[in-house]
Amino acid sequence: MSLDEAVTKHLTDVVESRPQVLDQTTTVVQYERDGAWVIGARGAYDIQSVTPLADALDLAVKKPRKVILDASGITFADSSLLNLLIQTHQAADLYVAGPTPQLQRLLQLTGVDTVLRVRATVEEAAAG
Repeated sequence: MSLDEAVTKHLTDVVESRPQVLDQTTTVVQYERDGAWVIGARGAYDIQSVTPLADALDLAVKKPRKVILDASGITFADSSLLNLLIQTHQAADLYVAGPTPQLQRLLQLTGVDTVLRVRATVEEAAAG
């Protein structure tokens, strides 16, 4: 087997072994709860999909109230979302509610969980 054939086979094996993302749809919903503005995020957030969430958080920080990100539906997050959370935290009273295990791990690995107010539920975040 030539070097080119070996590299091609290896790359094919790597690509085929990666998990496939079936749905890259993201959803952002917004509502008021107990005087706080809640933004519910669903889906995978990376550099290509974070804009609708960034727009919603940007509008929310302009309101004089607590902002809660309901992160219970976030299936994937990378540094784009992490950066957005840090920027929002600097501009507003931000709480992250119900982060999924993947997001919780990202927050822990980067130490951001010590900076952000992370709560188990939206109810806990709204209470304080």
